[in-house]
Amino acid sequence: MTAPGGRPAGGTRVAYLGPEGTFTHQAALEWARRHGGPDDDVAAEPLDTVKDVHDVVAAGGADVGVVAIESSVEGYVVPSLDALLSSADVVAVDEVALDVSFDAFVRPGHGDLTEVSAHPHGLAQCSGFVTGTGLATAPASSNAAACRDAGPGTIALGPTICGELYGLQTYAKAVEDFKGGRTRFLVLTRRSAAAAHLARSRAAGATDWKTMLAITPSVTGPGVLARITAAFGDRGVNMSSLITRPVKAQESKYAFVVTFDEAPWDRGAREMLSDLLAAGDSLKTLGLFPAGAGFRALEGVLDPDHVPVGSVSAKDSAEDRERGLLW
Repeated sequence: MTAPGGRPAGGTRVAYLGPEGTFTHQAALEWARRHGGPDDDVAAEPLDTVKDVHDVVAAGGADVGVVAIESSVEGYVVPSLDALLSSADVVAVDEVALDVSFDAFVRPGHGDLTEVSAHPHGLAQCSGFVTGTGLATAPASSNAAACRDAGPGTIALGPTICGELYGLQTYAKAVEDFKGGRTRFLVLTRRSAAAAHLARSRAAGATDWKTMLAITPSVTGPGVLARITAAFGDRGVNMSSLITRPVKAQESKYAFVVTFDEAPWDRGAREMLSDLLAAGDSLKTLGLFPAGAGFRALEGVLDPDHVPVGSVSAKDSAEDRERGLLW
């Protein structure tokens, strides 16, 4: 692999949300390791914003781009999701999932510590540590940027790689609130190149797929979401995620972004998509990628210790249910 910023003739160009040392950088290197052959030359190129990554992929300046899409602690990364919704020529064709752990770093010979800096998601994922320091918070554009730009009074939170990369000392290790957190990253390419990427995945043995789909109803009102979700159930297609994003400049109008556990060419999914089209909905496939080796292992019953605090269930007392449900 060439150094970041290099552009090998005939090689694979991978753009990612930089700077060097971000979790996204690690995801880009992991994707290149998985998909590059021994003779392949890969250039990993850090860019400043998610939009920059989308723009360079759309313009053909990079073969693929890598952006974070979802944290198991903080949820969806809204800028990445909105960029996909608004990109006519960019689609996700693969994903990388990484275990995420934060170390706390300081400058050698630092002075009085006055602030803790990280990306807002990083600060949220390490809120216990941050609160315990009693210091002010300083949001940064990325965790790696916080480490790169750390001053003598700063504790910067970021991946372990940032310590050596930016000449920092480790102040504390693994300071995140929830151990075992993971972040999913999408691998983006031009729609015109998507078929070739998917063919390589199928040739490599991919059989289980995940599809991200944007559904925009032409008419909204009572029952519209029930109609959409019923379309999945009627065709036996498992919807694993559902979120909403506002339709720009349209008050109280939303696009539903769903992830389901089939490829669009599978019979159930194709029939379900046809049903939605027949109902007048506008559809857009935002991503289609192999589900990964742990796909089946993720199915099953949710650990009750991880539901939102204060949730109630049928086994709780009537008093607890009344308090939790406000009925």
